[in-house]
Amino acid sequence: MIPITYLNTVRALLDRIERTQLTPAEQAADMVIESLTHGGAVHCSGIGHGMDGDFINRAGGLAALQHFSFGLNMNDAVAECLKSRPAPEPVERDLETVKLAVRTSSLRAGDIMVIGSVSGRNRVPVELALTCRAAGVKVLAFTSFDYSEKVSSAHPCGKKLKEVADIAIDIGAPYGDAAVAVPGIDAKVIPVSGVGFIVTGWMIWGRVMEKMAAAGQAPSVYISINREGGQAYYDKSKAEYNRRGF
Repeated sequence: MIPITYLNTVRALLDRIERTQLTPAEQAADMVIESLTHGGAVHCSGIGHGMDGDFINRAGGLAALQHFSFGLNMNDAVAECLKSRPAPEPVERDLETVKLAVRTSSLRAGDIMVIGSVSGRNRVPVELALTCRAAGVKVLAFTSFDYSEKVSSAHPCGKKLKEVADIAIDIGAPYGDAAVAVPGIDAKVIPVSGVGFIVTGWMIWGRVMEKMAAAGQAPSVYISINREGGQAYYDKSKAEYNRRGF
């Protein structure tokens, strides 16, 4: 039965994460703590199928985890006959947008940027990592090492996300992400990257909370606003986060 096969696949993924990612997760937690306790901030860019929203504004989560997103809207329509005109200089709009976003944002040296890409090959995550590091922002990357090793980079530099991050976490997804074989279907089904993203992320955030509390610098955390007194607790935590930065 596929439900059992899937559960066993996830158990194997969790076992692999436990065997291989405790050390980098510890290093990542220390990097986050260093930033938060020295006036830094933690920004979570979109991490694709990993659902970065699972980390942000969550009951039991760190108030310090905040979204980082950007976009460029242009209205520059021209006649069909004019679209092939040569540009005065070649411009890679997606990469230039990343550079502009970092340059004009609230990012500062010593902050943390969390970036995710299952394959690690895509242009924007790699460019975001490169641009952040050039600005003194530390990069924590979530990616599949196995997948990344089997694909070529789509970025002009030829590098993949795990190669341009300060710390890279292996989410354990296989090449192609889908992990379960179904008789009669000629491709594997059911991706597991989301599980890997979320589990490794909470390993790190949990260790951050544990170590900061043990050091007498407990960070602001949230509880569910649907609990009795939850909204008041949330509001207090939000105010404390805004006062201290963590």
